[in-house]
Amino acid sequence: MHAMLNEFESKMKKTLEVFSSEMASIRAGRANPAVLDKLTVDYYGAPTLISQLASVSVVEARTLAIQPWDSSVLKLIEKAIQTSDIGINPQNDGKVIRLVFPPLTEERRKDLVKGLRKTAEEAKVSVRNIRRDAVDKAKAAQKKSEITEDDLSKIEKDIQALTDKYVKEVDNVAAAKEAEVMTV
Repeated sequence: MHAMLNEFESKMKKTLEVFSSEMASIRAGRANPAVLDKLTVDYYGAPTLISQLASVSVVEARTLAIQPWDSSVLKLIEKAIQTSDIGINPQNDGKVIRLVFPPLTEERRKDLVKGLRKTAEEAKVSVRNIRRDAVDKAKAAQKKSEITEDDLSKIEKDIQALTDKYVKEVDNVAAAKEAEVMTV
C-alpha cells in the first residue's frame, strides 16, 4: 500500500508543479522571464522555445532583454511575442528585443487576483480528486480482502495528510503570487 501512497503523492506533486508554473507565467507588472516559457518559434521547421534560442535577462525591474544567439531569429521571436497573449509590444533594435512591462492598473491587478484564485481553486479540486481516487482504490482493496480494516483506516489518514499538505502548498503559492500582483 506504500506504493499506492507514493503514486498518489506523485500525482499531487505534479498538480502543484503545473499550478506553480501557471502562477510563474502571470505577468505582475515586473519583468519576469517566465512569461516567455510557453512561447515557441518555428526554427528550421521545429517549434523551439525562445529560451533555447536566446539569452533572456531582466535588465531593469520592468524590462526584459532577449538576445538571440543567432540574429536571424530576431524577427521570428518578435513576431511570436506580438502574436502571443502577453500584451506587450516588443522593441527590436536589430540586436536585442526589449519587453517593457507597463505598471498594472488597480483594476487589472484585481482581475489577475480573481483569475489566480480561480486557478488555485481548480488545483485544489484536482488534489481532492486524487484523494478521492486514492480512497476509492483503498476501499476496493479492503473489499477484496487485500488489506484489513485497520490498514484502510491508516491509509485514509495518510491520504488525508497528503491532501492537506498539497492544498496548503497551493494556498502558499497563490498567496505569494497575490502579494506580488498587489504590490505596487
